Amino acid sequence: MELRKHPFMSFRGRPNWPPRWVWLGGKANERPTGEVGVLKEVSRYSLLSSDGLTLVIEHNGSAYMGLLLFDNFPFSRHIHELLRGLKDHSIVEIGSLDINYPT
Repeated sequence: MELRKHPFMSFRGRPNWPPRWVWLGGKANERPTGEVGVLKEVSRYSLLSSDGLTLVIEHNGSAYMGLLLFDNFPFSRHIHELLRGLKDHSIVEIGSLDINYPT
């Protein structure tokens, strides 16, 4: 199943992919939406009762950050490990990856 369609790619019943992108700096804030850019960094993020990841992408000479929150903690860890090996891959490519994780 594609990462973008996996039922565990969600938080509180809502899909979390693709994340909303927040401008970090660069040429200009184009306010991109959707599966844009190239993955540059991924890190774990924990806040209260949620578990998540922060993604940093590069898009048209600017850097943007997105937050993925998850209800399923083990799945979050699985995605973190997967994304760590996918730096410099496009977000579109990552979204289309076949995820073999039991639902």
